[in-house]
Amino acid sequence: MFSGIVAACGRIERIEPLQDGVRLTVDADGLDLADVHIGDSIANSGVCLTVVALDGSRVQFDVSRETLNCTTGLDAVGNEVNLEKALCLADRLGGHLVTGHVDGVGEVVSFTPVGESHDLVIRAPATLAGYIAKKGSITVNGVSLTVNRVESREFSINLIPHTVAVTNLKHLAAGSRVNLEIDLIARYVERMLAWREESAQ
Repeated sequence: MFSGIVAACGRIERIEPLQDGVRLTVDADGLDLADVHIGDSIANSGVCLTVVALDGSRVQFDVSRETLNCTTGLDAVGNEVNLEKALCLADRLGGHLVTGHVDGVGEVVSFTPVGESHDLVIRAPATLAGYIAKKGSITVNGVSLTVNRVESREFSINLIPHTVAVTNLKHLAAGSRVNLEIDLIARYVERMLAWREESAQ
């Protein structure tokens, strides 16, 4: 479990093919790895991955073909990734509860400076659009954000200068693809309502 508060940006240094996926080597310089061990979870741009090896500031993760097929940003050397270690129960929840399980990939419609901030507009897949609500929470590339406006499949977010400066969202442009995770509560509400209908039949 994560909070969507990015702790550092890393960079993919190497991608090695596996039988059914790849092994990523990420330079996590800037992320405190003192308490990280093999088997721990670290979110990479919103994707929960398991640490399989550690060497100084370099961390290795095995990524399945299924994960690569339903996410973006983990398939090219040089890509910058947002990093967050898994939460401890005593940690502050500065963002919202994030599982690290990407629900779909969205497309950036526009990324426009507005004063000191930026207005980010994203088009969500049709399967996710119904879960996104004004003033609700959404995770974009692992970053916990608040939705300002929703219109059909498109939603907008105001990014403050700090968020742009310390995450890989600064590299976004129209046409960029981003990992999206909907609010965890929305999933359970949908299932509860669906179960009521099923059990009433």
